[in-house]
Amino acid sequence: MVPPYAFRPMMAADLPLIRRWLGEAHVREWWGDPDEQIALVSGDLDEPAMDQFIVLAGREPFGYLQCYRLTAWNTGFGLQPERTRGIDQFIGESAMIGCGHGSAFIRQFVDESFRQGLPRMVTDPDPLNARAVRAYEKAGFVRDGMVDTPDGAALLMVREP
Repeated sequence: MVPPYAFRPMMAADLPLIRRWLGEAHVREWWGDPDEQIALVSGDLDEPAMDQFIVLAGREPFGYLQCYRLTAWNTGFGLQPERTRGIDQFIGESAMIGCGHGSAFIRQFVDESFRQGLPRMVTDPDPLNARAVRAYEKAGFVRDGMVDTPDGAALLMVREP
């Protein structure tokens, strides 16, 4: 069976698409200033602790996912098992929102990561972002508690194999 989603490594050639998505109201609401975010996302192309992906349904790109090694930035996450990774994502194409794609592609990505030996995956959505929290819960994450991050208070969510 072919998995419903593919995760293609992001390249510099994808930056115009990411810039467009970051400008969409539903992304900007939670990711913030598109110019600031495109600078961060493009800078992370060379960051060894960060893996970035374009999420595709069939051959159509519709979302962005980043999976990162926990670093000093994530000190508020508390003690985590060695090799724990974190994820952040968004659906860029507004027609794909509210159809169950978010929780489904998150679950698929995390399941594949666990098959490769990852011990735990964490994420830290804004606690007011009910859509994201619900998608992560549907993908198997559980609420661990509030944490402080450089971006402010966040809800730490955890999923284990």
